[in-house]
Amino acid sequence: MSRQRVVAAIDVGTTKVCTLVGQINRRGEAQIIGVGVAPSKGLRKGIVVDMDEAVEAIRSSVEKAERSSGFKVVSARIGLTGTHVTSINNRGVVAVTRADRVITSDDVMRAIESAKTVNVPANREIIHIIPRSFTIDGQEGVKNPVGLHGFRLDVETHIITASSTAVQNLVRSVERVGVEVDDVILEPIASSEAVISEEEREMGVAVADIGGGTTDIAVYLDGSIYHTKILPVGGYHLTNDIAIGLRTPFAAAEQIKKEHAEVKVERTIDTVIDHPVDHAVDLEQPDPQIQVEGFGTDSRRAVSRRQLSEIVEARASEIIEMIVGEIRASGYNGPLPAGLVLCGGTANLVGIGPLAEDIMGLPVRIGHATRMYGLTEAIRSPAYATGVGLLLWAARREEAPRKSGSRRAQSAHSVTRRVMGWIRELLPE
Repeated sequence: MSRQRVVAAIDVGTTKVCTLVGQINRRGEAQIIGVGVAPSKGLRKGIVVDMDEAVEAIRSSVEKAERSSGFKVVSARIGLTGTHVTSINNRGVVAVTRADRVITSDDVMRAIESAKTVNVPANREIIHIIPRSFTIDGQEGVKNPVGLHGFRLDVETHIITASSTAVQNLVRSVERVGVEVDDVILEPIASSEAVISEEEREMGVAVADIGGGTTDIAVYLDGSIYHTKILPVGGYHLTNDIAIGLRTPFAAAEQIKKEHAEVKVERTIDTVIDHPVDHAVDLEQPDPQIQVEGFGTDSRRAVSRRQLSEIVEARASEIIEMIVGEIRASGYNGPLPAGLVLCGGTANLVGIGPLAEDIMGLPVRIGHATRMYGLTEAIRSPAYATGVGLLLWAARREEAPRKSGSRRAQSAHSVTRRVMGWIRELLPE
């Protein structure tokens, strides 16, 4: 136990708040020792709109995690999402100053600091500066420049900024529960930590975390982050469409979505002949009926599952097409050999994987968190990828000693500490 670090993560989502307590071993795996899940309140599309309600939801989640783990949660990493988040790729350039022209970690830091010279408005703050790749005297694709010889060092970085107001409201909501915020991590990056492998990052892969209020996208190429984006659609919109289409209360629509919703990919006649049992739809089979609650007392009626499927498929197709459009808008037009990995609560929708494959023409799989053990049964669902990813992020980057005081008191140093964490990964052991 003494060789393991106890860390906590809080995923404050639109539909749920999930607090995880874990012990990180020397292999970077997370032993989940505490889980606390509570319905989310006071948030809309990842943004705090009612702090009192948000605080109560977070407190309930944290207390459940404390009871199940036996540990007091005093600090945690939290996830950030919302359409206020933006990202750009920027380059920094410095001259190597040592007489022998050997590149040191100080040179790497100066190059990254040079890349920070972007115009960030006063009402926004930098959340991440992630080194993507290095160039030494025109030689591109350098992963670890430390120790190499050169006269000029270039670094390509991925810079993520967010609304200071949205970030501080989220941080304050957590701190009012009595939990110090160690760091704020963009949720699609956290989810990626849990559901994709290093090989997939190298080959090229996209991760889409379809949550309650947003769809969080991260694209990886050549082992590094290439693009991130938050789309303002998610599982809430699926539920809302069901509520409107079937004329049922929202709570009933949510239950119908979880219990009965599915997407059926219609196959062509040729495909059905070649693969007679491969998801072919038999139109001669009777259409099953489900009971739907209406408005008013004792007003239940039967609705065909085909009608429900059509409603769900229309919105799910729109979300997948938006993901495809965002990947294209990122400026990358090549193939993604490792395809798309779906996670988040909506990834549990039956048939969404084949639907995405049909639309994208790429391999698609449902992302389940890996490199964890312990209390995993409660969080095996793709809906918990962000929380597990936050713990694994801690495992990879929690080397800097924790400083006293809240994150607001540390804000002047927060970006520098994140960058130093990335540089430590570059240094040879």
